[in-house]
Amino acid sequence: PDMYPGNCWAFKGSLGYLVIRLSREIFPTSFAVEHIPKTLSPSGNILSAPRNFEVYGLDDEYQEGGKLLGHYEYDQEGEPLQMFPVMEQSAKAFQIVELRVLSNWGEPEYTCLYRFRVHGN
Repeated sequence: PDMYPGNCWAFKGSLGYLVIRLSREIFPTSFAVEHIPKTLSPSGNILSAPRNFEVYGLDDEYQEGGKLLGHYEYDQEGEPLQMFPVMEQSAKAFQIVELRVLSNWGEPEYTCLYRFRVHGN
């Protein structure tokens, strides 16, 4: 609910995923990832921020695979809120979206997700 340092969803290591059920089916158009800026970090860095990630549209929460909607990189030197357009268009609407974090910026113990948003029609 807020962007205070440490108020994140953290998972062990640098590989993880998050599955979200939207309130209704949409045609995704973009995604947003938000992390605290370096200036708010007690350590002065954001090594725990996601780096490389993929987003998939799923038919149900148990589906393995799904429709790849894009592969992205969060820029730790960029703005805290970053937008990413859908790279692989789909003729199908989705109610379930999976965020797969493939790496972070160097924190070996954990990765922090502050906000992930799905935009669409």
